[in-house]
Amino acid sequence: MKISFTQKVAFTAIGAVLAITSCKNSPYPGYEKSESGLYSKFYKQNENGVKPKEGDVVKVIMSYSVSKNGKDSILFDSKKNPNGSSFIEFPLGKSTFKGSFEDALAMMSVGDSASFIVSADSVYFKTFQVKELPPYITKGSTLTFEAKLEKVTTKEEVEKEQNKKMEEQKVLLELRKNEEPKALAKYLEDNKITVKPTESGLYYVEKTKGKGAKPVSGDTVKVNYTGRLLDGKVFDTSVESVAKEAGVYDERRPYEPIAFPLGQQQVIKGWEEAIALMTPGTKALLVLPSSIAYGEQNAGPIPPFSPLVFEVELVSVKHPGK
Repeated sequence: MKISFTQKVAFTAIGAVLAITSCKNSPYPGYEKSESGLYSKFYKQNENGVKPKEGDVVKVIMSYSVSKNGKDSILFDSKKNPNGSSFIEFPLGKSTFKGSFEDALAMMSVGDSASFIVSADSVYFKTFQVKELPPYITKGSTLTFEAKLEKVTTKEEVEKEQNKKMEEQKVLLELRKNEEPKALAKYLEDNKITVKPTESGLYYVEKTKGKGAKPVSGDTVKVNYTGRLLDGKVFDTSVESVAKEAGVYDERRPYEPIAFPLGQQQVIKGWEEAIALMTPGTKALLVLPSSIAYGEQNAGPIPPFSPLVFEVELVSVKHPGK
């Protein structure tokens, strides 16, 4: 059946009337209400584009604000991220309530930009799961989200990438594990360390002999120390001058001997063993294979399977009850 020119004009007019009626029924000028109760206003929309599904990772430039006393106050803006990026990335979760921001993102295609009006009560209680509204949110108010959907990575693609990274990490760990004995042997040779290791692998080199009794399990010891990687890089120290010279000084922490109870597993195994060999006033050099240090863990500046070198001084020993 052919549609006449007159019919085309009529259909177009009806569509325009319906759109105007829809916007008029909305309490927010320019916004349309979806079946979920979400109010949306698209600046750019591709209805046939790629839309995210639950579990997909979305990359979004977004902000949200609350209106109070006729003024909008921005509560979050991804363009002001402290890391310098203008976007945030996160997996799209299950909708936390009807008309949620998750519902809003599910309406968008890659490249779309839009504004959404969402119940503030629902966002805070159901999405953020707070027990009470913050003082800057009035009960019954709304939040306005401004969003541009930059990218969608499917759940399957994310899992594939994660599996790839895990495999790469396994290969890297195995490589570091295999290289550790060679690196340790070279360090010992270069630094002319000839003492025999203990059964655990600890190399204990006494530099200054102390006096008194050795600490036992349960004693509280105070220790000054400087920890280095095999390349000489300082990763931690209790000595302020060393920290400043090595460029690791942190004004928020005190630089003084650390205290801990021996034998309570509050320090690494190599320390437990080495401190028990010392008397107050003793200074020693400790070379620890990773098996009695941090093992395969990535401990901040300490990579997995890293032998460590410590200069330690046992400052004092306090027996329980004294």
